[in-house]
Amino acid sequence: MLYQLARRFLSEAAPRPLWKFLWNGAVGGFLSVERFKRRLRRGVVFPPFLFLSITSRCNLRCQGCWVDVDAAPAELDLATLDRVLRDAKRMGNRFFGLLGGEPFLHPGLLPLIERHPDCYFQVFTNGHPITEAAARAMRRLGNVSPLVSIEGNAAASDVRRGGSGVLEKSLRGLARCVEAGLITGVASSICRSNFDDLVGDAWLRELIRRGVLYAWFYTYRPVGPRPAPELALSDDQLLALRRFLVGARTRLPIAIIDAYWDADGNALCPMAVGISHHLGPTGGVEPCPVIQLAAEFVPGDGDLGGAVARSAFLEDLRRTAAQAGRGCILLERPDLVRVVAGRRGARDTTRRGTVLAELAGMVPRGSQDLGARRIPEASAFYRFAKRHWFFGFGAYG
Repeated sequence: MLYQLARRFLSEAAPRPLWKFLWNGAVGGFLSVERFKRRLRRGVVFPPFLFLSITSRCNLRCQGCWVDVDAAPAELDLATLDRVLRDAKRMGNRFFGLLGGEPFLHPGLLPLIERHPDCYFQVFTNGHPITEAAARAMRRLGNVSPLVSIEGNAAASDVRRGGSGVLEKSLRGLARCVEAGLITGVASSICRSNFDDLVGDAWLRELIRRGVLYAWFYTYRPVGPRPAPELALSDDQLLALRRFLVGARTRLPIAIIDAYWDADGNALCPMAVGISHHLGPTGGVEPCPVIQLAAEFVPGDGDLGGAVARSAFLEDLRRTAAQAGRGCILLERPDLVRVVAGRRGARDTTRRGTVLAELAGMVPRGSQDLGARRIPEASAFYRFAKRHWFFGFGAYG
């Protein structure tokens, strides 16, 4: 299966995007993790993968979205983003996820990518604003992978995303990326309303037919002003999702990414192990995209590397999350998030200003920790990759 997957990448991607993916993304990402490990041995935590929400503007209104799309827009200007990337590169980072809102609504998106040809960017997008010209520009740059969010069939997508004709527009943007020869992925937040449509070989075979090279599966987090907690997965669905991911990796020639389990099937939280943090559109240095609290701000508190490394809030929350369990602390122990924020002076980074009240109203629920029902990776390649570049890093003792 690995041979078939490699053949797809080599035959379906255009030369420049393929080269930039292999050198900037794969080699650069590997070196970023190795530098992260060396920093850990010195007691310094700066994540190898940074997520940057560059704007809060969006054309959709999704259930469970944490972004204040209906409030006055917040946006990181190009000069600040440029400075943040330079700071991160000084720490040895080369791999960045760009989020929103909708990143393609930021006028500086492609200029930012062009200014940093030595980095690799994964752009999380609903695909609607991707024109043929934008796809050609990304092909010319090469160092960018569009990750198009698809949330189920046409009816489910309209409800989940708060729009009309959402799926059709996303697939149109997706097709433009594939036609341009980009390393194109599809991301899905798995919830009760799309589980039957997306958790199955038929969906992955459809993505392969459309030229998609990788799929990223998340589990739904009921957060934000429209949390829709009724969409959260049950424990049995979480187990079924994990079983599907492990098996599909051995059956189908499409790369499958998840961020919640290690090689042995133990749950992990990327924030808790220090492998990723988030910079919000108001400049807050946040634990992860769905926890909108920060005690440090960029550029106000200096360079990004220093702000992250010296943050007592981030350090406290990482430690608290790892001690509380291996799942998502936001879902399992929202009370602890409030406690840590209070004792470290973390502030609400949203326009709506209601994050602490939202945490107080959350009902604790299970997340990705399957306990004794854990399922190890069946693919030797994924076992090797997760064991060396995405595991506990000592966070869980």
